[in-house]
Amino acid sequence: MKRILPVILLLVAVAWLPIQLRRASSVGEAGESDDRLVVITPHNDSIRKAFGEAFAAHWRDRTGRSLYVDWRTPGGTAEVVRVIEAGFKAAERLGEDGTELDVFFGGGDYEFRKQAKLGHLAPLEVFDEHPEWFVDHIIPSDFSGESYHDPDELWVGVCVTQFGIIHNRDVVDRLGVPVPRQWTDLTDFSYFGRLAMADPTKSGSVTRAIEMMVQQQMQEVIRREGDTPAARARGWKRGMNLLQGLGANARYFTDSASKIPHDVAQGDAAAGLAIDFYGRSYEEKVRLADGTSRVSWIAPEGGTSLSVDPVAVFRGAPHAEVAQEFVRFCLSEEGQLLWNLKVGVEGGPRERALRRLPIRRDLYTPAHLKDFTDGDALPYERTGGFVYQPELTQKAFKALREIFRAMCMDPHEEMGEAWVAVHDLGGGIDEFHRIDEIAYDRVMGELVPLLDGDDELAKSRRLLEISESFRRQYRAVTAKGGQP
Repeated sequence: MKRILPVILLLVAVAWLPIQLRRASSVGEAGESDDRLVVITPHNDSIRKAFGEAFAAHWRDRTGRSLYVDWRTPGGTAEVVRVIEAGFKAAERLGEDGTELDVFFGGGDYEFRKQAKLGHLAPLEVFDEHPEWFVDHIIPSDFSGESYHDPDELWVGVCVTQFGIIHNRDVVDRLGVPVPRQWTDLTDFSYFGRLAMADPTKSGSVTRAIEMMVQQQMQEVIRREGDTPAARARGWKRGMNLLQGLGANARYFTDSASKIPHDVAQGDAAAGLAIDFYGRSYEEKVRLADGTSRVSWIAPEGGTSLSVDPVAVFRGAPHAEVAQEFVRFCLSEEGQLLWNLKVGVEGGPRERALRRLPIRRDLYTPAHLKDFTDGDALPYERTGGFVYQPELTQKAFKALREIFRAMCMDPHEEMGEAWVAVHDLGGGIDEFHRIDEIAYDRVMGELVPLLDGDDELAKSRRLLEISESFRRQYRAVTAKGGQP
C-alpha cells in the first residue's frame, strides 16, 4: 500500500488539477444552490452560458429547486478525454464506481464511442421515456453514414455539424485563384503560407474532417474501379497526398478553433478549415450594412458528412437524476431550439447566437426557421451526396491524427522548403508525395494495431521513425532542387 499510494495520489492529481484550474462559466452559487450538476465539455463559453442558464431555469420550473451548473473545461476534446480517463483510472484504483463528473457534453461521436466501449457511460433514460423521438423523421439512428446515437443507448447526438472551408473573399481575389469549393482547391501553391489549419491531435472534429477528405478520395477511386484492395490503396494515397498539400500550404497548426476564422476575417490567412458554426458566426460578424461579407463558409460538395455532437451521462454520476434530466432537456424542443434561435427571440440565448443546428428534423419548419439565426440552413437536405463508409477508414481514426503530425507538422519546415522547390523548379512532385511508410496496408495492418495497444514506447518509436522518414524525404527533394 505504501508503494502504490503515491501512484494513486499522482493519478488523482493528473485527473483533477486541470479541472480545478480551469472551471468556467458556472451557473449559480455552489454553496447556496439546492442541487448541482458537473459537466465536462470542450464547448465554448457561449454554449456553456446559454445551456447552463436555460437548464437551471428549466430545473427550477420542474422541481422548484435551484441548481448550480459546474462546467469543467480542461481544453479541447483531446484534453477532456485525457481528464476523463485519468479520473476513471484513479477511481478504479480507489475502488470507486465513478468520478465527480456527471455529464460529458460535446466533442464528436468518436470519443463517445470510445468512452462507451471503456464502460464509462450509463444508459440514458430518455430512450425509454421518449421513444417517439427516436424515429427517422425526428432523430434518426444514422444519416449520411454517421451514427446519431449509440446502439446500446449510452450516448445521443444533440446537434449536427459539418466541417468546411472558410475564406476571405478579398484575399482570395488578390491571390488570383477561384473561390475554394473543394478540399483539393486548398492545395494550390497560391495558398502557400496563407492557409490556417488546426492540430488534429488536439481535436476530434479536425481529425474527422481529415478522415472525410481521405474518404472522399478513396470513394472516388472505388466508384471508378470497384472496391478492391488496390483501389483502396490508390484512393488512400490520393488522400494522403491531399493532406500533404494542405500541410505544406499551412501557415500554422493551432489548437484554438476560434483562431482560424479570426485570422481569415482579419486577412492574416486567405482560407482555413473551420466547423460550420465558427464559419457562419464570423461571416455574420463582419457583414456590412449592404448585406455583403468578406468572409464566407461552405461545406465542400460531396466532401463532408453530417456528424453529431453528443451528450452522455457518466457511470456512477453523483447527481444522476439531474444528469438524466439534462439529456432530456437537450433533446426537448426547448433545448433543441436554443442551438439556433436568434438572440432576443423567446426561448433563444440572451447574449450571443450559438449558430449550431438542432439534430431534430421535425424542427426545421417555416415557423421555426423564421426565428433561426441560420434560417436557410437545411442540413438534412444539403449533404452533397457524401455517405460515410466506416469500413474504409474508421479503424484508422486515431492513426490519421498521428500520421498527419508525423507527415506534416513535425517536419513542417522541411516540408515547406520542399514544396517551394517543387513549385519553383517544376520537378520532384512524385518524390514529395511518396508515402511508403504510411501506405494503406501498412497503416491498417501494422500502425492501427500498434496504436490500439499498450506499448507506449513502441508507439513513440514508430511515430518518430515515420516523422524522420518524411523529414529525410523532404530534404532530399529540396537538395535535388526540385528535379525528378
